[in-house]
Amino acid sequence: MASVGSIARVALAVFVAALMAAVASAAPHEPSPRLDPRQLSALPSYVQRVEAAIVSLQVEVPPDRPSALTLGTDRWGSGVVFDTVGYVLTVSYIVLDAQRIEATLRDGRKVPGHLVALDLEVGVGIVKLEGPGPWPVAALGDSTKVVAGDIVGTVGISDEGRLSASAGRVDAVRPFTAAWEYMLDRAFVVSPYNPAFGGAALVDAAGAVIGVTSLRLGEAPYANLAIPIEHFLPGRDELLAKGRVASRRPRPWLGLYTQTLEGRGIVVSGMSPVGPARAAGFRPGDVITRLNGEKVDTQEEFYRKLWQGGVEQEVQVVVQRDRGFEAITVRPVDRYRLFRMSGN
Repeated sequence: MASVGSIARVALAVFVAALMAAVASAAPHEPSPRLDPRQLSALPSYVQRVEAAIVSLQVEVPPDRPSALTLGTDRWGSGVVFDTVGYVLTVSYIVLDAQRIEATLRDGRKVPGHLVALDLEVGVGIVKLEGPGPWPVAALGDSTKVVAGDIVGTVGISDEGRLSASAGRVDAVRPFTAAWEYMLDRAFVVSPYNPAFGGAALVDAAGAVIGVTSLRLGEAPYANLAIPIEHFLPGRDELLAKGRVASRRPRPWLGLYTQTLEGRGIVVSGMSPVGPARAAGFRPGDVITRLNGEKVDTQEEFYRKLWQGGVEQEVQVVVQRDRGFEAITVRPVDRYRLFRMSGN
């Protein structure tokens, strides 16, 4: 049994320890360092990871080039550096037929660039920055696992040269067809809409690039269409080496702009000034009903049947015009022979 003296000594020790703790807590001490709000970013971390690799592209196209009439001669957009050598991935319509390209980096540097490759089937282009760098590089991710509902970020440069970054979700993963003889079997629809959509990087929750933002879709509130990076990666090395994916069979191209109208079918809305469709006799308002004798009701059906043939292999297109039908024979071409493949 403990003695009264030992109990008193223990109580005294507990009292002294408590007193010292109280004194220590009351003693003056150095304040914790406070972060400067100006050094904080409101952007999600996965957006911050790619920001340094985003560039603004200013593009000049000669007025006599095929795309100048429809896309203009002065273009701007975004791109993302994906290689330490200085290769920039962007959307093809920004750099198509480019004669002069200037890139502005996030650190303020302005450097010339030149077009080195186009993949018009996918819808992307590659620009090479001139100079030794160093070039900040973004990681390329895996887009094949992306599903509707995934969290993503869109990062581009506005027409005023400001970073335009937004967090959002993938609304849908679906096929996409467009007026200019273009189709993807898998594309991303992303919201909310980012106004700097042309060539902006689409990144996943880890900050890796999983797509190139291409278009604004629908009516307000808009959505963006993004080209999954999976369409670019298989042909990447060949694009850099040859300027196009030469091992892929070229798609026959007519130079037709069409739209699918409910209750009417595939309606011709216009023609490229250099495509064979114009010389063959197509007119705006023509309704395409058959291709090589087979009925077609949608753009997707029309494209798939057209692309089954070969370049320079004649096709017959039946159109409804006024109250009758016209059969038009046209010889498709390889459009890579018409558009500028290099800025040199």
